[in-house]
Amino acid sequence: MNEASSKITVGVLALQGAFNEHVQLLRQAAKSLESSSPDNTTWEFREVRTPQELSLCDALIIPGGESTTMSLVAARSCLLDPLRDFVKVKRQPTWGTCAGLILLAESANRTKKGGQELIGGLDVRVNRNHFGRQVESFEANLDLPFLASADCKGLSTSHSPFKAMFIRAPVVEKILPAVEGVQVEEKRREETVIAPARETVEGVARAFVGGRVEVMAELHSGRSTIPDNTRNRQSEDLASEIIAIRQGNVFGTSFHPELTGDARIHVWWLREVKAAVAKRR
Repeated sequence: MNEASSKITVGVLALQGAFNEHVQLLRQAAKSLESSSPDNTTWEFREVRTPQELSLCDALIIPGGESTTMSLVAARSCLLDPLRDFVKVKRQPTWGTCAGLILLAESANRTKKGGQELIGGLDVRVNRNHFGRQVESFEANLDLPFLASADCKGLSTSHSPFKAMFIRAPVVEKILPAVEGVQVEEKRREETVIAPARETVEGVARAFVGGRVEVMAELHSGRSTIPDNTRNRQSEDLASEIIAIRQGNVFGTSFHPELTGDARIHVWWLREVKAAVAKRR
């Protein structure tokens, strides 16, 4: 990346939810990156509320909050289609946390048809509010092997388990076939909504088509409310739930890293963004 192209702009969708908390942790993460691997990269973090603001971004975070409210506000702001193009046509790096994971799923359960629209980008079905109501929120210490490569210099939590917050959190109920069109089988399910199809543009964006979904983390909770005939992992384990996934450069987490004050996942993700931007330039 040369001097003229060293600036990377990361947007945080700021329609509702914990967008400010993400911005604060992104700033911490950028400082950690500057300490561990100094170069000529400069980072800009901006709140996104309009299609014009989205068009200025190289990458995007969709925060935790209320997914139905976010989708309604995005529709009224003429942002839904630009968001779908950003994620599924241009294949720009995108990370969704909690409600953001729901919006990035190709299929979502416990949803009345017409009640919510999805962006899509991750070939999964999510189960909304899987762990119950807000009063049933909880914290859990997670082992996240992918953070080993983050090199979180200057962060006091660098060698600790990641304390994750689950607030009305979804889980990945099923990993779906990797397709570019509509998930036809999902369309037939009751109380399930699906994301509309988008075709990736030719050229550099084709390099970021993700293949199958990669499981990045699971929660070993000792219980599961997902029927075993809907689970299709190689290792069947009813005592664990899929809570972090990646497909190409689209990443999703069930929990809220932005509410912990721990910037390690943000450091890791900014490294992924930096590598993706360098490929495009």
